[in-house]
Amino acid sequence: MLNLNLEELQQQQTPFYAYNLNLLRQTLQASKQEADKYNYHVHYALKANANAPVLDAMREFGFGADCVSGNEIKAAIENGFAPQDVVFAGVGKSDAEINYALEQDIFCFNCESSHELEVLNELAEKKGRVARIALRINPNVNANTHKYITTGLEENKFGINAWELESVLEQLKELKHLELIGIHFHIGSQITDLTVFKNLCTRVNEFQEWFLARNIQLQHINVGGGLGVDYYHPEQQPIPDFEAYFGLFNQFLELRPGQEVHFELGRALVAQCGTLISKVLYIKNGQNTNFAILDAGMTELIRPALYQSYHKIENLTSEKAEARYDVVGPICESSDCFGKAVILPETQRGDLIAIWSAGAYGEVMASAYNLRDKAKAVYL
Repeated sequence: MLNLNLEELQQQQTPFYAYNLNLLRQTLQASKQEADKYNYHVHYALKANANAPVLDAMREFGFGADCVSGNEIKAAIENGFAPQDVVFAGVGKSDAEINYALEQDIFCFNCESSHELEVLNELAEKKGRVARIALRINPNVNANTHKYITTGLEENKFGINAWELESVLEQLKELKHLELIGIHFHIGSQITDLTVFKNLCTRVNEFQEWFLARNIQLQHINVGGGLGVDYYHPEQQPIPDFEAYFGLFNQFLELRPGQEVHFELGRALVAQCGTLISKVLYIKNGQNTNFAILDAGMTELIRPALYQSYHKIENLTSEKAEARYDVVGPICESSDCFGKAVILPETQRGDLIAIWSAGAYGEVMASAYNLRDKAKAVYL
């Protein structure tokens, strides 16, 4: 998947992120081909990976930009995305971020609370503008994923609850600088059971009927993203099943004439194109296990520490008999561990280690904790 030979890898200063741009383009082509069957609009979620070559590829394939901060909007526009293709979501938009988005005249603000509506209306009025909005509704659909990346339950901080909608519509009648053009949903991330999306469709259909009963015609439905990837077999399934994903929405989502459907895909588009490459610093024999201590840590890939997530780990330079290791980083935290009881060829100082599926929420979540240098990106 890396499309880079071992000699070239060994010439790079570790740790580093290796991006396979050919695989990225193949993934984007597969997604676009299936989405285009139904005239679906896909916005790329910049929070997954905001590197310029990645954004360039997204723009070239005609994807829009899903942003959750002012700086993400700025990055999208500076990398050539048209403002009419930019959507701004997020539960805590600052005044400065809102003002910047208003100045750019972006396509839509996905609004998450009645208080946000008041603030957005006030800021839009000061600028003499009318902001296009979609109401992010909490559908109370369980995504069956990790609790930290579940966003569609009433216990989560995201979205407007169903029981608030009536009062929100009354509120909107008084907010003259807001134009309601759609409704928005996002129930979580790394969803591999497509039944979850079928359940979402059922709830969206119910909300559609609710709005129609009040004579409100919505221009677009934004069903969010959340499609997962195969972290266990990245080499066998490098590209998600977009045919099944988009086909499910086509089968179960009930649209009105002229209505658009928007998606916000991030991880599914970029996760498998990135790999974190690290070098073994030390082998430490413990009481119950051996430790392979790498020069990469949770500062380069925090997902295992934060979510207890799995990433496939491979020794690229050893073909010896297998042994069991806890693969850990150098950070001064016990949570700095990429995997426990990992079966690897006998590993020694200087061996190169690949941690797969790091293209999403890897480099973009990197930190300088312990005053670490930022790992570079290598584009292939």
